Amino acid sequence: MKFEDFDIILFALPRWDAIYSSGTFCTAKELAKSNRVFYIDHPFTWKDYFNNKSSDEIRNRTDALLHGKNIYRKVKGLPEKFTAVTTKLTLPINFLPEGKLYNLLSKRNDKIVYKTVERIIKENKIEKFIYFNSFDPFYGLTFPSSFKPYVFVYKTSDDISQEEYTAKHGVRMEEEMVKRADIVLATSVELTRIKSEISYNVHYLPNAASIEIFERAYREQLAKPKELENINTKIIGYMGALSTRINYELFKKTAEYHSDKTLVLVGSKDNPHYKHVGLEDLDNVIFTGPKKIEQLPNYLQYFDCTIIPFEISKLTKSIYPLKLNEYLAGGKPVVLTDFANLDEFKDVVYIADNEDQFVNLINRAIEEDSDELKLRRYKVASGNSWSARAEQFKQIVMNFINKKEKSVS
Repeated sequence: MKFEDFDIILFALPRWDAIYSSGTFCTAKELAKSNRVFYIDHPFTWKDYFNNKSSDEIRNRTDALLHGKNIYRKVKGLPEKFTAVTTKLTLPINFLPEGKLYNLLSKRNDKIVYKTVERIIKENKIEKFIYFNSFDPFYGLTFPSSFKPYVFVYKTSDDISQEEYTAKHGVRMEEEMVKRADIVLATSVELTRIKSEISYNVHYLPNAASIEIFERAYREQLAKPKELENINTKIIGYMGALSTRINYELFKKTAEYHSDKTLVLVGSKDNPHYKHVGLEDLDNVIFTGPKKIEQLPNYLQYFDCTIIPFEISKLTKSIYPLKLNEYLAGGKPVVLTDFANLDEFKDVVYIADNEDQFVNLINRAIEEDSDELKLRRYKVASGNSWSARAEQFKQIVMNFINKKEKSVS
């Protein structure tokens, strides 16, 4: 029996057309080079629908969301074996307290999702399949007993207890999902440790990077983005959403300490806290807004140093940031806070013990930069491609299947 003998039904928290790339989507693209992958988007609720009716993501899915029609979509530029799938609208229930009503409506939502899964299996004549739930424990706990994937894989990507919205119901639901799964994948050393207390079969499978995209900043001469055209100073760069994970005071401290440089922030402003520290009032801070992943290498190429100023907390202790390998694939020096166990990178990044050291390491990183160091960083990142992660995923699954087959025989 080979991995290619199985279809993959992937239930994903990140949607395939989200503005930011995700580990789930990138892994799915790689797996679809050899296997049929049915990528089920995290369901939209009725609240999502009424609040965002005019958005492209809703308008492009209206038939599927309201009527269960045209649920399949082939995506231009992706492998032919990749199929995006949309479920009908579900009920918004996260605001409810734990109890009978929540459980009843959760079961109803599961029925909506399961009807889509059932259609996928029937209409595509699926026989043996791997069910892969990627960090979406809110759906699937009450699937019927007739649902029998050959292997059930659950992937955890963050400490779900550390975000107020997801923690409300997510902690107990994820614990149950982890207990039921045949294989549990964890994207950080800390998550691997936490989930190993619940499941006997947990594997460390960290995030990676779309090397073929970000290595362009290392290998090619790219056009300078218009927001950077008039900058004549050294550039300190950050790529990613301005989220709850960031130490915004450290952003400000960096900009003020390095007044002779420009701090460029590429990403959406998801967290208004950045306003409270006065980042927008500093002349040497530029916000570019969100950019498509294909545009990011153009910005990365003109950064003299990249930074990851994450808070040091229980949440960030469980994080393995995608941007780390993206920065390194571009050959760039990286300065980061000591938020998680990332010892595998200690020879190619600068890890700060405190805020003062963080801002000082930026000068050192820029001064020490060289062609030799750029190459070393690139080589480390190139070993962390999504194709490499997909091969690791296949190996983990096949090891389980082979053991399963031996125990039956």
